[in-house]
Amino acid sequence: MPETATATDSPAPGADPAGTREEGLRRTLGRRQITMVGLGGAIGTGLFLGSSIAIHYAGPAVLVSYLLAALLAVVMVFSLSEMAVVHPVAGSFGTYAEIYLGACAGFVVRATYVATQVLVIASEAVAVGTYMTYWFPDVGIGVFAVAATVAVGIINSRPVARFASLEYLLTAIKVAAIVLFIVVGLARLAGLWGTSPGLANFTDLPGGFAPHGVAGIWMATLAAVFSFLGIEFVVATAGEARDPGRAIPAALSTMALRLVLFYGLGLTVLIGVLPWTTGGAAVATESPFVRMYAAAGIPAAAALMNAVVTIAAFSAMNTSLYLSSRMLYSLARAGDAPAVFGALSRHGVPGHATLLATAAVLAATLLAWLTPSAYGLLFGVSLFGGVFVWLAILVSHLAFRRRHRGVRLPLTMPGYPYVQWAGIGVLVALLATMAWDDEFWRVAPLAGVPWVLALVVVHLMRRRRLGRGGPTP
Repeated sequence: MPETATATDSPAPGADPAGTREEGLRRTLGRRQITMVGLGGAIGTGLFLGSSIAIHYAGPAVLVSYLLAALLAVVMVFSLSEMAVVHPVAGSFGTYAEIYLGACAGFVVRATYVATQVLVIASEAVAVGTYMTYWFPDVGIGVFAVAATVAVGIINSRPVARFASLEYLLTAIKVAAIVLFIVVGLARLAGLWGTSPGLANFTDLPGGFAPHGVAGIWMATLAAVFSFLGIEFVVATAGEARDPGRAIPAALSTMALRLVLFYGLGLTVLIGVLPWTTGGAAVATESPFVRMYAAAGIPAAAALMNAVVTIAAFSAMNTSLYLSSRMLYSLARAGDAPAVFGALSRHGVPGHATLLATAAVLAATLLAWLTPSAYGLLFGVSLFGGVFVWLAILVSHLAFRRRHRGVRLPLTMPGYPYVQWAGIGVLVALLATMAWDDEFWRVAPLAGVPWVLALVVVHLMRRRRLGRGGPTP
């Protein structure tokens, strides 16, 4: 009986050119660094600030919303892991879209993700400014937002090992703070510290557990998904991982489990201790995690928690800028952006791509001066891009599996293809739901759909020009 071919024995058509053109980055990151850097990107304002928007929509039933978002994230993560083992490249899901869905899809996914990350970083920068007003109420949000953006630009221009070391420290602080928050909150709920509210905040407030019904739970799922955006970040480190075949899947699975535990337990404690009518807000101006300590009459702890959530936002900015620069680097290496952005600096990082991404974030951060609802606007538009990319990842995975039918893959996800199709259905429904919201989600499809269509037109026009003898990339 003939041996079954493996993915590494018989690489997918089109995989080698994509991988070869993105070579040059220094493979210095280990599994523990990748895991912590990934957590740094995923644990940011989505949990510490955006959760107040989710609570506003669903009340205590926000726990159901986060469970649904977590299941969706797990499906996406394991689908992504399968492809990352076979194609450990910096362009990650952008390159996978190109290989399995075509050049146009690769261009649209990469460009959309760069733009999305720019907006995500800007939203995190606005959050940093918002948190800093806790200590400096008379200083404008925009001052701190710009300062934080410049700082992460400088950090990302240095060697990736230094970036990873700093991010490891920042993420360790965030994780320790979340664990402490959970322990203190559980002690409060158990009556070991202060008076326990019991289950009153889950059931006894107006409307009960789900004050806004199924519609509220569904709308809160949008905010919950935003909290998990960034979990796909780990795959972008594949081009700089020492052993991507082992490190990436291990980091993804470990990170997914930790995020589910942190988010689930953290929000359970938050809802149990702080009434959702206090913790929720249509316009996020303060972290509900800080409010919990302030409401308990512990100003020192509230100030400490505010410092932690500020670090969390800064850390998420740092990792998102890394990701946007690598995706821009991948665009340039694919010939879909000026070649200068595919060049590496003497530190082995895409310096020009990092500089452009930083400049774009500074431009987006100007919204902090224009509107008090800047975070919500950036939140909504960047969510559209994130959901769109998750959708592209799952569709790419279906094509990936069809291309590798009969090939023994190093890693396979149970439930294929049913869980992928279920995930696609949920993501499409979320995109459609945004158009019906009467608060700030509506801006997402109004800006996102024209953006995607414009990218398709740009790619088709460029291909037509090259086909008529124009200059090659």
